[in-house]
Amino acid sequence: MASAKKVQVAANNIVNADSTGSLDPNSPDKPYAAQVTQDTSAAGGGVRTVSLNRSPPFAPSFEPDSPFANSEGMVAAPNVSLDEELMNMKIAEHAYKANAQALKTGLEMQNTLMDAINHKS
Repeated sequence: MASAKKVQVAANNIVNADSTGSLDPNSPDKPYAAQVTQDTSAAGGGVRTVSLNRSPPFAPSFEPDSPFANSEGMVAAPNVSLDEELMNMKIAEHAYKANAQALKTGLEMQNTLMDAINHKS
């Protein structure tokens, strides 16, 4: 679940990386707010992953032709680093693979135990 949340957040950030908006906080044309994930310990064990707004969620960018540009030609662009998002996707991929291997190993151990019990009786 944690890895799925991380992939979802990274994918949303990548897809919206070029979604600009107005720098005016009162404008209805707000830019996409880039997200990050944070892992915390869950009650009863495990990990709980939540998504939070990146700080800062957007950065000024010079795009004078944008309809959202202010008088200086600046717009708000999501604070997204494609390199960071791709690394987050890769980390999630490795976590999926590690979890799959742990499940496979657990099943093999269970089968070995069952074989030993059946052989003994």
